[in-house]
Order: sequence, then structure tokens, then C-alpha cells
Amino acid sequence: MPKKPEDWLEAVSPAPKSRGIFKLFLGYAPGVGKTYSMLSEALRRKSRGEDVVIGIVETHGRKGVQELASQLEAVKRKQLDYKGTMFEEMDVDAILERRPEVVLVDELAHTNIPGSKHRKRYEDVQELLAAKIDVISTLNIQHIESLAPTVRAITGITVRETVPDWVPLSASETLMVDLTPEALQNRMKRGDVYSHEKVEQSLKNFFRRGNLIALRELALRQVAEQVDRSLESYMDAKDIRQNWGVRERIAVCVSGSPAGQYLIARAARMARRMDAELYVLHVQREFAPREENPKILEANLRFAENLGAQVVRLKGQSVADTIAEFVRGKHVTQVIFGRAPIRDWRKYLYLSAVHRFLRDSPPVDVHIVTQESEEA
Repeated sequence: MPKKPEDWLEAVSPAPKSRGIFKLFLGYAPGVGKTYSMLSEALRRKSRGEDVVIGIVETHGRKGVQELASQLEAVKRKQLDYKGTMFEEMDVDAILERRPEVVLVDELAHTNIPGSKHRKRYEDVQELLAAKIDVISTLNIQHIESLAPTVRAITGITVRETVPDWVPLSASETLMVDLTPEALQNRMKRGDVYSHEKVEQSLKNFFRRGNLIALRELALRQVAEQVDRSLESYMDAKDIRQNWGVRERIAVCVSGSPAGQYLIARAARMARRMDAELYVLHVQREFAPREENPKILEANLRFAENLGAQVVRLKGQSVADTIAEFVRGKHVTQVIFGRAPIRDWRKYLYLSAVHRFLRDSPPVDVHIVTQESEEA
């Protein structure tokens, strides 16, 4: 039966979105320009005809931010009395009633005043997204929950307001607002970030050059991880089986051999040099006699975890086929096999397994690392 015109129209029409789009501007320290970048994007969207409002933006008295914010509609904040003092918070219900296409929500890690609709601002954001309103927000790296202890170790400062790791990871798009530590310090000295009376103390504490370098690296790694995860999701969704090799991933195959720790250590050194992910694999063959020492195997796998590897236990009829399937699924770029100087019939089984892996695996680099003799 031929399709009607309305059927064709329905087929090519975009599906209605079930949730708002969440965009995040990430920085490594106050003053790098997150809020300014967010407002700049909002003005570009407004010029294209999008309905954009400010849910909440903290200007901190910065003239450039104030000038941009004044050009956008702002939803009136909610007044809250807490212990005799009046505070202002973002009014989620007022935004929902206004129903803009896009809302700006600054400082994602903020804790709301008691009496607010939600305890944390990121929970406000979740409600707005569920209402199919797009949200653009800002966050500094030190406010991500799993990174707060690292930041404390670097700077000596305890970060009390944090967001769970899943919150920034749920962003559809993350942009790092970058600035060299030297440029940020110059911005501080000009009084563009804090008032002049705070500058000298800040430069000697949180804004020391070494702190800024370390925080900047943390932020770059966070964004790289999210980009890497997005690429992997895209490749899975599009069923792209070949390995694009954008990031190095190393897999090393170990058994219950005493020489396994040497192999793991060698792989860990390679991974560190290339800043690669490291997987340590053990394949338990189905219906095969257990020849390896389980205590040595567990010691090898604990050793791998101590070196920061991801330990993966696999089951399969064939070691070669099982590893090839894992390599294909995880987009591994390099595989390491150990080769003990064996001369009996096991040598031919080993060569056969490696040959089978090379035949069935996607294109990867294969390293054969000679181990010490098991009889030594």
C-alpha cells in the first residue's frame, strides 16, 4: 500500500524530545570565564530567535558579566527568610511557569537555602530538564565529588559544595573554558576576579601557580574522559566495529603463572608512558581442566589492581576468541601476550592461540613479551 503524504511527513519529522538538553561550561578555577562564556552563548542564541532567560547568574561584581547579563531577561528570584536574614534563590516554579526554551543556571554545585524546593541547585536543574527546558550551566572542577579529595591534597582547601559525578557526566555537551595559569594570575592582579584587597592573599593560597597547573590538568582530563565516553557511545550506537584508535587502550592477558606479575608490570609501564587505559584479562576456559595455580592467579590480579589496571575476568571456550571479542567491544588498540621459553607441546598450543587471535581480532598492535621460564 503506497504511503500517504502525511505518512512521509511523519517519517522525516524529528522525534519530540523527551528531556531538555544539558550543556555545561567547565572551568578549573574561579575567574577563567565560565559565566561570561555562558552569557555570550545565550546572547548568540537570542539573536537567532531562541527564547532564552536567566534563571540565576552570579556576577560577583564583574563589569563584563554584568553588561552581558543586562541584555537578557531574568526570571525574578525567590526571597527566603532564614534565621532572620533574607536570601535570594532561583525560583524553579517561576521558570516552569514562564516555560522558556533555554534557561541559564550559574554555579551548579550551589547548596540552596533551607526552605527551597530542592536542597541542591543541580536538583533544580534536573526538574527543568525533565520539563523539556534546555539548561546551560557552569561548574568548577573542584566541585566534582570524586575529585574534591584530590583538590584538597593539592590546595589544602576543603571543598564543601560538591555534585555527584553523574551530574557533569549527564551533560549532552561539556565545554572547558580554558585560560593559562599565567593569564588567570594577571586577571587576578588587575582586579577582574576579586576585589583588590583579596588579590594578594588569593595569589599566595588557592591561586598559586602550581595549584592552577594541577587543577587545569584535572579539568582537561575530565573533559577528555567525557569526550572519550561520547565517542565510545557513538561507535556502539552506530555499530562501528573497527577501532579508530583515538585513545590508546592496552589489554594484557595473564594466567596463574608466577611470571604474570612481570608481564603486568611491563604493561603498566607502557600504559603510563602513553597515558593509556590498561585492562588485565584472565580467561577461564569452559570445560577445560584447571591447570593454573588459583592462589598465584589471585595474587597476579591483586597486583594488577594495585597498579591501577581494570581487571576483567572472562569465560569462553577459546582464549583467543574470547580476547578478540573483548578487544572488539572495548576498542582496545594494543594487546600484550606473554611468551615463556617453553619447548614441549605447549609451545604449539601457544602459537596456535596467538595465530587464531591475529586472524579473528580487529586490527590492533600485538606485543609478545618474553617472560622468565616457569621452571626457573
